Amino acid sequence: MKPRLNLLEVGQGAIKAMLGLSGYLAKCGLETNLLHLLEMRVSQINGCAYCIDMHSKDLRAEGETEQRLYLLDAWREAPFYTDRERAALAWAEAVTLLTDRQVPDDVFEEARKHFSESELVNLTTAIVAINGWNRFNIAFRNIAGDYKAGAYRQWLK
Repeated sequence: MKPRLNLLEVGQGAIKAMLGLSGYLAKCGLETNLLHLLEMRVSQINGCAYCIDMHSKDLRAEGETEQRLYLLDAWREAPFYTDRERAALAWAEAVTLLTDRQVPDDVFEEARKHFSESELVNLTTAIVAINGWNRFNIAFRNIAGDYKAGAYRQWLK
């Protein structure tokens, strides 16, 4: 597989806008590991190898266990995730997949138990952002493997 274009060269305005959103999320108050778990899970759903590579490396660098990373796509059956993480992962899946063009009430109510209204907005913004990044990377065939843990922090400056 070869990249279709160099997004960093030809899409500077779009990348700047997306990085602005990511910069906001980095400071929004949600836990960094929670955001990376959510981003990795959404990237698994969408099949974005670049983002799975990126977020798994960032999670490892921040102390995440291999066991939790390996079982993320089966989080419902794995006992290693907190109730807050489970609510966020369920919310991320529902917002990403939009089954029958809606997010089920029970998923919203569970998320609401663990997140304030402003946190729910930020959580949803994170889901919107990672879905956008996934689509850029998949559409333009950005190659996974070269990302260095923590590099995104430099991009946000």
